[in-house]
Amino acid sequence: MTELNHRGSFVRIPRGRRKSAKSSLPSRSDDKPVDGHVPVWAPPDSVTSHEVGHPSERIVIPRHDRAGPAASGLGIELREVRFGSTARTPYLRVVPSQLSFKSVAPGYIAATEVSSRPRGRIERTVQAIKRVALGSPFATSQLIHERLTKMKALAIFSSDVLSSSAYATEEILLVLLLAGSGALHNGLPIAAAIVLLLAIVTLSYRQTIKAYPSGGGAYIVAHDNLGRTPGLIAAGALLVDYVLTVSVSVAAGVAAVTSAVPEVHDLRVPMGVAVVALITLGNLRGVRESGTIFAAPTYFFLLMMGALILTGLAKVMLGETPGSLLHEAPPQEQVVATQGLSLWLIFRAFSSGCSALTGTEAISNGVPAFKPPESQNARTTLTMMAFILGFIFIGVTFLTSRYGLVPNEKETIVSLLGRDVFGDNVLYYAYQAATALVLFLAANTSFADFPRLSAILARDKFMPRQFAFKGDRLAFSNGIMLLAGAAALLLIVFGGNVTNLIPLYAVGVFVSFTLSQSGMVRHWWRLRETGWRGSLVINGTGAIATAAVAVIITTTKLSGGAWISIIAMGSLVLMFALIRRHYDWFQRRTAVDENSLPVRVPPAPSSEAPRDHVIVPVDGLNEIALGAISMAREISPLVTTVHLTDDREQAEELRKRWERAVPDVPLLIIESPYRAFVAPMLAYLERLDEQEHMRITVILPTFVPRHWWERILHNRDVLRLRPFLKGRPGLRVVDFPYQLYEEKHAQRHASGGAAAA
Repeated sequence: MTELNHRGSFVRIPRGRRKSAKSSLPSRSDDKPVDGHVPVWAPPDSVTSHEVGHPSERIVIPRHDRAGPAASGLGIELREVRFGSTARTPYLRVVPSQLSFKSVAPGYIAATEVSSRPRGRIERTVQAIKRVALGSPFATSQLIHERLTKMKALAIFSSDVLSSSAYATEEILLVLLLAGSGALHNGLPIAAAIVLLLAIVTLSYRQTIKAYPSGGGAYIVAHDNLGRTPGLIAAGALLVDYVLTVSVSVAAGVAAVTSAVPEVHDLRVPMGVAVVALITLGNLRGVRESGTIFAAPTYFFLLMMGALILTGLAKVMLGETPGSLLHEAPPQEQVVATQGLSLWLIFRAFSSGCSALTGTEAISNGVPAFKPPESQNARTTLTMMAFILGFIFIGVTFLTSRYGLVPNEKETIVSLLGRDVFGDNVLYYAYQAATALVLFLAANTSFADFPRLSAILARDKFMPRQFAFKGDRLAFSNGIMLLAGAAALLLIVFGGNVTNLIPLYAVGVFVSFTLSQSGMVRHWWRLRETGWRGSLVINGTGAIATAAVAVIITTTKLSGGAWISIIAMGSLVLMFALIRRHYDWFQRRTAVDENSLPVRVPPAPSSEAPRDHVIVPVDGLNEIALGAISMAREISPLVTTVHLTDDREQAEELRKRWERAVPDVPLLIIESPYRAFVAPMLAYLERLDEQEHMRITVILPTFVPRHWWERILHNRDVLRLRPFLKGRPGLRVVDFPYQLYEEKHAQRHASGGAAAA
């Protein structure tokens, strides 16, 4: 038999009999402190030093009610016997790898990785697959270590902007070619105007980062300074543009591959979808790891593109090119004009080239992802990005004019330029490989910002709250998956063709630019901080310039497909408004007036032990929780509410409100650092069931949805507990279905319709 030592308040369990000894654990009532003190461990008199001294022996120590009525109720920690190296004095050491929970504060415990492991067979299988594909899950506390250095941030946030230099020049020339090959000489002045616009936008966003060091995307700036509707328009425009960025970047990368290997031209769509899947996998592995994965290809592209431009400039100056330093080369082939060269055509070419600026906002929106000092590092990275983009864009356009290159359907301009500068050799293929890689990885800018913007919108109740949840690797997994699905669908619908996708592109980004810069003008005028006049002039210039470009892009691309983007933006804004209206309605229906709640004091201790310990999981202080508590009080005087969270500040705020409003029912907070709900709750209930000689009753409060979309908008995790608890001996489950569409007063005390199992 397992030896019980009540004087020392521990159970000695030899390693070979740990499982069989589980039923012999002393109850909490048998282990009350003597004179208010917790007994100190001492070796049992009946156990020899040889028996106690075996280093592999384990003992389990019941923990007492140290924190009063709000304590966790968990009374067992696993420890092991250790001996001093000199005196051989025995002492106890907690075994961290076996702990299910760690004590944080009275009434506040934290789940460990042990208690966060999935329970069901399907859940365990999914987790095993995710561990192989993504790696081990990260605790929330590891988020600070996932921050980015400037070098990694440049690879993640700037890959879209930098890669656009591979197709922006070609898009300008394709429009000019409508007026014949003789009109191509206008490409360089148009590119210069776009670089000037880039400088204005960069200076403007440096001011935005300065004013919003916690992240100043167009949605936040417009929402704070211009109001809800402008903010939602900016958000909708950015989300649409992020999806198009992935589609266009991947399609351009595939075009680079097919230019070097024409035999795979018919496989453009499958190749594009496969690339989207690979980028998705990389981002699901976490922010810092994705930065490590994507940094090498980005810097390889910069190296090869720099070598191309410098080599090409050297050849121009040495007179080895058809054109000279001051004069363009004649076109390599003549193309007959289909329309005259007009201001409208110039504007169209300018609007197509403005695709080079898409993604410029990404850094201002992702300031929290930088290592401290976040604001300073973000501004430095933004300046580096703008300088590199301007150099590559002007360099490619200049060399194109000096070699007299003419765009065609079979091969991209950058591929033609690479052949002429490097020759058809290993350098050319390395250059093409670098171009294809960075175009593929340009989509990563959207994968960095789309999920983050979705999480902000979810926090503000404009998107389903699931988009605010972090996955195993601290990435916003739901946003990543939605972006990947939408981008893959666009590639399929438009045949993976860059020219077909470009008309939809850049409309949204310049709408968001305009709203962001206009919001900053209002910000400086309203606050008038130190240096506000200079900042106002910079942002005002940016607002005027981007507004003009937005009008040009919208009018020139409207008939070519921009109307699709505009309709998509409008649909998103409408969806945001409807989602917010539902969440506001839900809050009104379930909100409680804490000041009007009846004052209840904790009941006096009863001489008769309660038969049930009722556990009520709650997500907040609302009518649903209070209704479930009313049902719990009718079952037993011993009621404990449990709140799982990964946000310590939010949990402490809830505790303060709870102690004021419901002082007679203790609230136990379980912090879930791995963002799991079912597994930690099950671990808590199982541990409680092992210790208490009474029945555990779990009330599952939830609301009854009337519409299918309400199931999407609300994460009803509490119902996922039911299959694991149903049929468990010594434990019963009671449903508390809250009818949202009935009057409040009929809910709280309604127990009819609750099903026990």
